[in-house]
Amino acid sequence: MPPTLASVVRNTSLHLTVLAGADHLERPVRWVHTSELDDPTPFLEGGELLLTTGIKLGRTAARLQAYVHRLADAGVVGLGLGVGLSHTEVPQPLVEAAAQRGLPLLRVPEPTPFIAISKVVSAALAAEQYEAVTTSFEAQEELTRAALGKDGTTAVVRRLAARLGGWAALYDGSGALSVVAPDWAARRAGRLAAEVDRLRRRPAPSSAALQGRSPGIDTADEDYVVVQSLGADRRARGFLAVGTEDRITPTERYVLNAAVALLTLTLERSRELRQAEERMGAALLRMVLAGEVATARQVAAGLFGGLPEGTVRVMVAGAGQGVDAAEALGELGDRAEQAGARVGEKLLVAREEGGAHGPRLMVLALDNGSVHRACLGAVEEHEGLSLGVSAPAALEEAGTANAQAERALAVALRGGRRSVDHEEVGAGSLLPLLGEDAVTAFAEGLLRPLRDHDRTARGDLVASLRAWLSRHGQWDAAAADLGVHRHTLRYRMRRVEELLGRSLDDTDVRMELWLALRSGEE
Repeated sequence: MPPTLASVVRNTSLHLTVLAGADHLERPVRWVHTSELDDPTPFLEGGELLLTTGIKLGRTAARLQAYVHRLADAGVVGLGLGVGLSHTEVPQPLVEAAAQRGLPLLRVPEPTPFIAISKVVSAALAAEQYEAVTTSFEAQEELTRAALGKDGTTAVVRRLAARLGGWAALYDGSGALSVVAPDWAARRAGRLAAEVDRLRRRPAPSSAALQGRSPGIDTADEDYVVVQSLGADRRARGFLAVGTEDRITPTERYVLNAAVALLTLTLERSRELRQAEERMGAALLRMVLAGEVATARQVAAGLFGGLPEGTVRVMVAGAGQGVDAAEALGELGDRAEQAGARVGEKLLVAREEGGAHGPRLMVLALDNGSVHRACLGAVEEHEGLSLGVSAPAALEEAGTANAQAERALAVALRGGRRSVDHEEVGAGSLLPLLGEDAVTAFAEGLLRPLRDHDRTARGDLVASLRAWLSRHGQWDAAAADLGVHRHTLRYRMRRVEELLGRSLDDTDVRMELWLALRSGEE
């Protein structure tokens, strides 16, 4: 801790007397400055104990009061007036002004040189810095040993909480709480979900400090909380939160920074291991999709403890235009793996960086399991990310399920939807499978001659064509729907053929016209 005015006053060799501001002696002293200027504030930074003999102060109450106000406004923590030179005693107006502003005022007797006070404070500051360095090295060594031991991240969190005299919590990349110490702090750490989520959306590393009744902190707690994202390549791999009764000191900040560095290193090292596992998992997934399930089971038994058992789904994710696909799909893959790890659920993940349809992420997981639900939740939260989901299938049918998921993803991307199930593709109409812009342009070009005619002449050709096609070419039924004679309808259909230059006897022409008419209704 830095020296305080109280510790300076308690030094009996200085013979200092407190004349005002006795209730504020616990203020830390950052430096001692001597000045005889009437306004020394341009040369101050705040936190100083200012010493003066008062040669330039004058003796009027107004000047003394103005002097005290300037010092207090500049952040001076205490004023020491040396008596015996320009002032035989400390002027009473100076005492009253200091008391009014809560500025500690010290009487410095003539036998006590200002240099003696400076030496006492300097020695205390040097001792503080030495203690900070020593403590920091000890803490870093302790945390490093913990990181290298069994359950390294858990051990680091526990040692950090003990060092800070508070609590510490570690969250994974999705924001889920994974480690907390001591155990009683779980509720407090759980209340930081919103703040962790905000940091998750910022490039790493980033941090936030909260105290007491700040957003994200329950009003029943008055902890000072620091939340720090962990990651070395702008994407957060995890988050560390610490809570202490008071603001952390510079020494404690060194300890916290050491823990952040060690945890980041541990997470990045784990990421490299996960990347190797992902490559093996991707190879297994491609074997399963190719129908080599038996071989994949044998390989997975030794590497992953087996494949997903039971009914599965294949999910294929892609990103729309203007979205950082690599980052979005990487985050989705992390969410899927973290969801599986929390409950011990098996899954297979493969990333495809290129191809005709852009980057893709394929996930094979249990139907309606934790991974399945996590993927659906992640795409709902991430703007521009879409997910195609297959129908439930046996593992041996994964190849078919993958094709279903790809088709569902195509529909989702073209329609700007977050997720589409294969069941929607199979049960819906043809129109959602086609690009909206392409269908609109096709319909406008094909039907333009008829619409131009209807705007400039009588006949209602578009409405007549729609009625005739909806009745599958039945003249009497279509004419009745329109309320016209069948001969009138026949005349209109001949006019349609003339304007379009196409025969309505052609089945392909009828299909194209019906599609164009329906696109205007969507």
